[in-house]
This record gives sequence, C-alpha cells and structure tokens, in this order.
Amino acid sequence: MEFIGYPEMIFATVCSLILHYLNSKTALTNWPLIGMLPSLLLNLHRLHDWATDILSKSGCTFVFKGPWFTNMNNIVVTSDPANMRHIFITNFSNYPKGAEYYEFFDIMGDGIFNADLDSWKTQRKMALQFLNHKKFQSYLEQYSFNKVENGLIPVLEHVLEQNLVLDLQDLFKRYTFDTATIFLTGTDPCSLTTEYNKWRPYINALDDAEEAVLYRHAIPVNCWKLQRWLGIGKEKKLINAKEILDQFIAQCIKTKRASQHQKRENKEQEEKSIDLMTLYMEEFCVSDKFLRDTMMNFMAAGRGTSAALTWFFWLVSKNPAVETKLIEELKSTKKSAEKEGSKILKMFDTEELKGLVYLHGAFCEALRLFPSVPFEHKRPLQPDILPSGHKVDSKTKILPLLYSMGRMEEVWGKDCLEFRPERWISEEGGIKYVPSYKFMAFNAGPRTCLGKEIVFTQMRSVAATLLYNYQVEVVEGHSISLKNSIILNMNHGMNTRIKRRL
Repeated sequence: MEFIGYPEMIFATVCSLILHYLNSKTALTNWPLIGMLPSLLLNLHRLHDWATDILSKSGCTFVFKGPWFTNMNNIVVTSDPANMRHIFITNFSNYPKGAEYYEFFDIMGDGIFNADLDSWKTQRKMALQFLNHKKFQSYLEQYSFNKVENGLIPVLEHVLEQNLVLDLQDLFKRYTFDTATIFLTGTDPCSLTTEYNKWRPYINALDDAEEAVLYRHAIPVNCWKLQRWLGIGKEKKLINAKEILDQFIAQCIKTKRASQHQKRENKEQEEKSIDLMTLYMEEFCVSDKFLRDTMMNFMAAGRGTSAALTWFFWLVSKNPAVETKLIEELKSTKKSAEKEGSKILKMFDTEELKGLVYLHGAFCEALRLFPSVPFEHKRPLQPDILPSGHKVDSKTKILPLLYSMGRMEEVWGKDCLEFRPERWISEEGGIKYVPSYKFMAFNAGPRTCLGKEIVFTQMRSVAATLLYNYQVEVVEGHSISLKNSIILNMNHGMNTRIKRRL
C-alpha cells in the first residue's frame, strides 16, 4: 500500500485553492499570514467592480485584511453614506489627508490635494479668490465657448468628412488639457487639432501617473517602493511621467514670469483676462515650487471633466429615450430656434443652458454611476467608532469607495444600476436636493470640490453642442471597461462614429 506524502498533500492543497478562487471571484477568505491578498490580486483587473460586489453583500462596509507584515493589515472599505457623513463632515477634523496620503500622491507635491490644516486653509482661500474673481468668471465662459467652437467642432467636422473612427475619450482629454492650461497660464496649447499633436506626451504622462498611484493602493507599500528604487514597473512610468510634466510646467512658469516682467515695463498694457498664475504672481508673490504644485493639482482636477463627459456620452448612446428627451429640452431653449433646412451648426451660450433641468439631471446621474474620482483615502488621528459600528484608530486605513456607493441598492434603490436622469428632478420640475455625503462626485464637507461649477459649465457647453448637432454611436464590438486609475477613465478609450443629426 502506498501512502500520500507531504509534497502531494501540498500540491493538492494549492490546486484546490486555485480552483476555489477561479470558481468564486468575489471570495474574500482571510488566509493565515497572507490574509485576503490572493483574492485582491486575482481581481486586480476588475478592482472597482470586485469591491462593489463585496460591499453589496456586506452591508456597505467590510474590513480588508492583508498580510500581517504589511500596511494592508487593517483597511476599512466603505460605501455607507452614514460613514461618509461622519468622516467628511461631522468629524472632519479627525480625518486629515495625513503623511501616508502625501506619500501615495507625492507627484502632487504640497498642492491643495495633499495639504492639511493651515496650509490647506491658505491654499483654499487663495483658490477661491481666483475662482470667484469676476474677470475669471468671464474668462471661463468665453474660453469654454471658444474652445468648443474653434477646437471641438473643427475636429468633429474633419472626422465626419473623412468618415473616421474617433476616440471620444481622447478628444475630451485634449479639450480639458487645453482649457486647464488656458485657465492656469493664459496660453492655449492647442492640442485639440486634426494635425500632429506635439502635446501627446504630456497627456499620456497624466494617464501613466494616475494609473501608477492607483496601483500604490492595491499592493503593499514595500513592493511599490522597491519598484521605485529599482526603476521598474508602474513606478518607472510614474518617474518618467513626473519628469515630463515637470518640464512642461517649468516652461509654463518661465514664460509667464517673462511676460509679467514685460507687462510691468509696459505700464500701458492692459490685462483683458485673468489666469491663475497671473493672480498668484501679482497678489501672493509665490515661489516656482508653489506654482508647480498648484498647477499640477489643477491639471489633475481638470482630468475629471474629460472622464465625466466620456461616460455621459456612453450612457446617452445606450439610452435612446434619454437622448430624445435631451434633444427636446435643447430645442425648447428660446435661442435655439433655427430656420427650417438651415445647415448652420447651433452653438449655445452659457446663460441659455443654465436652466436646463433634464441635462443637469443627466450629468448628475452619469457622475453617480461613474464618479471621476472613484475612491478616497483617509486615516483617523484619534480612535473612533464609525456609524457602521467599525472601530478605527491611527493604524486603520479607510477607503471610501464612491464608485461603489452609486451602485448600492441600499442607497439608491433597486434601480440603482439604471441611467435615470428623472432621479434628480423634483415633482415641481426643479433639481432635487441630494446630500453631498450620498452623492460624493464632488466630495463633501469642507473639502467639497471648488471647481464644481466649472465642471458643469464646461460639460453643458460641450454636451449641448455635440448632442444638438451630432449623433454619437459607439463602434460595434468595441470593448468598454474601467481603467485601474485614480481617475475613472475607460480602459480602451471610446471609439465612435460621428453622424450629422438630421
């Protein structure tokens, strides 16, 4: 009689574990020593949806246990609005960004996203002064309109005439790269063109940086630090991305300082508009390092608009009934009436778009399902108990998952996965109030996004013009999936065919 030896037993155990995970992708077994890391690694390619599946079965909160020797040993993952309210509003002072957040997002430097306490308050006050400036408000509306008319429209007309396939996500990335650079420096890089795009490396560098920072959250700290030291993997891409972006920003700062010097010499020169660098240089006399970090933070923020526009058009293309209602609302605007048979493209100004309730509801619904920033990162200063009953302390990492919260039946009802702009419209026909801790596309509490109105202004300008004049159809068979990134982009872009709307 033959006996089964230890090697055979070990081999059989390993095989059974592999089969177990292959047959149950959402399994979250806490194994000795390695914790839940195997399940995470197996589902890394579908990280957002995997976490959503677990949260939906765990009452909107679960505790992830990684290997005991890593910083992943105690992570509270939540999509519970009560927890969001507690962390971001009620007990805000106990949940700063902290040193670990700064380390993960080191490419942002000392900018407003990483800043805490007095530094954050100072930068927020400075940013508000810029965003609330009357000249900037005029600047925003003027250039949002001009960039659509002289940037987006020519590209779309070229694609239409040549019968080309257009990656709409790439188009919106270039649009936001141009507008962000204009608002920050006063100069238009003109990446939105049909010709050779010399700005492509900078746009790609932002993609690489956003992806690398996400992976820092998904693997043990020592692993990505080792990769950074060796200059390999995602960390190599991040190093290269930082170098490329720093060169671009440094040139912008150098050019702006030279123009400011020339302006002082020519006292008769009148500034017709205002950009962030101009204000910061004239009013605050800040250093180049401060300008670099500020510009990097605002450029990253601008990327959220391109992601939001991409998902909005994808959702509309999959819901013809919603598209029809949007077109009817646009046609109802007083200034949108055109002569029958006119071939002139219709452009909408900022004022006539502000009162479009259904369009605004569609934006909010797209951001509910696909928030541009899919997760947050918090760690408490003092021990605390979350409303969900979970105990946390300074060693506990908390990951509020905004993407998952938009897909929780407990939060949004049984139709939570449906695209329904009506969800945001009250019985009186106005915009329905939804608390920010339930709809966190723009964060909540004291750190609510300062650029919220800028996002809606740009989205209205782009979406109204494209919807009214063109039909957008996703190329049949083109794969749409989520990209693992701190900005919720599509993994393979959004290949589309553009047709004239008759």
